[in-house]
Amino acid sequence: MSAKRKSARLPSDCSTARSAESVRAAIYARVSTTDQTCEMQLRELRDYCQRRGWEIAGEYVDTGWSGVKASRPQLDQLMKDARQRRFDAVLVWKLDRWGRSLIQSLQSVQELASMGARFVAITQNIDTDETNPMSRFMLHIFGAFAEFEREMIRERTVAGVRAARAKGKKLGRPKRVFRRDEVARLRGGS
Repeated sequence: MSAKRKSARLPSDCSTARSAESVRAAIYARVSTTDQTCEMQLRELRDYCQRRGWEIAGEYVDTGWSGVKASRPQLDQLMKDARQRRFDAVLVWKLDRWGRSLIQSLQSVQELASMGARFVAITQNIDTDETNPMSRFMLHIFGAFAEFEREMIRERTVAGVRAARAKGKKLGRPKRVFRRDEVARLRGGS
């Protein structure tokens, strides 16, 4: 192999050696509804840490929270712990689990970087380690896709509601009618 080729591979070799160091990782998982579970995300994130010999410094799980919301209980706690430098990296299964707003996602990832914590989306090969500028570029692209996907879902929902109303369908909860005679009958008073 030529010297030129070896030097071209040097950065990835360095990042591999660097990742073998002791890294304290925070794991973040999120689902949008309470009938969903984060178990698959958590299992894969734990496996990722185990394969690299990284210590799991904490698990932060938001269940029933939209990725559009900038403030979520466990995300807020994670950012608070990041400010106290309790971990070196934040791991998510996929970027859209971190957030669906491009600006909010990028701002929070930049805030992590300013505190010395790298951001890793394990299924998308995004790692904001300083030795990986292409990954930071991909972070922006995937963030834009996540926001675009959210907007497409919202657009389809609004169109579906409009179509249902045009067909005369009543939307929302059914009206409740208080029946005094039924209450009296059930109480045995009438």
